[in-house]
Amino acid sequence: MTDDLALALEAARAGGDELMRRYRVSGIRENATTKSTRRDLVTDADRAAEAAVLGVLRGACPDDVFLAEESANAVTGAAEASAAAARGGRVWIVDPLDGTVNFAHGIPCFAVSVGLLVGGTPSVGVVHAPALAETHAGAVGCASAPGRATLNGAPVRVSATDTLPDALVATGFAYDIENLADDNLDNLVRVARAARGLRRLGSAALDLAWVACGRLDAFWELHLSPWDVAGGAALVTAAGGRVTDMTGGPDFIFGRHVLATNGRVHDEVRGVLRRPSFAR
Repeated sequence: MTDDLALALEAARAGGDELMRRYRVSGIRENATTKSTRRDLVTDADRAAEAAVLGVLRGACPDDVFLAEESANAVTGAAEASAAAARGGRVWIVDPLDGTVNFAHGIPCFAVSVGLLVGGTPSVGVVHAPALAETHAGAVGCASAPGRATLNGAPVRVSATDTLPDALVATGFAYDIENLADDNLDNLVRVARAARGLRRLGSAALDLAWVACGRLDAFWELHLSPWDVAGGAALVTAAGGRVTDMTGGPDFIFGRHVLATNGRVHDEVRGVLRRPSFAR
């Protein structure tokens, strides 16, 4: 797994270099175009970073399966990747720029996320935030040992917070929030009333990485894609935390909803959240 983690780090940093060549503190809104909605942006930086990441991964592991957000077949690719994972294959899942809206507005909270599923389980994860000069990396160990997670090479662990009233929690919202029955706003109110504080970073990959390093105690979100979750989920697990879907089940990569915590507050947070209507 060490070789896979080194490869994921190399690929994420290659993507980060492409992002920083194009990043401007003043923002690049004029170069951003919309995809599914006015909030769902893509830039030349997304595409360049994806090409750089996949170039590294495919060069080293040509027989593995790859799923990346900006690929033309991303939707059908997700189904194929899910099937490959169910068969026990090696599946690399890439988000070349998680937090594109932040990037386009000159906000430094964005990241390259690289995750590896082995046998359907997140095994390696890297969340590289180049504008913050932070690289989160983790490899999941065996059942008796969670693994190891690092931030810029230094070991990190999830927080020791025991109760939701003492917890700092993060969430996010779908791009088409105005069209969804499961808009997450009811959960926002519930958690805001119960927790110490609530944050919205605009990057699920960073939310997960910050749970892993103990800055956040929990994170939940609905309507996510596999590339939003795969890298960060491995980090949380490697750091000793817990990742499930919002029902407490294992369908958090392809099931479109996730709850990640330090483990101690997991059941308490889950008890506050409403079960998504689309949960399987």
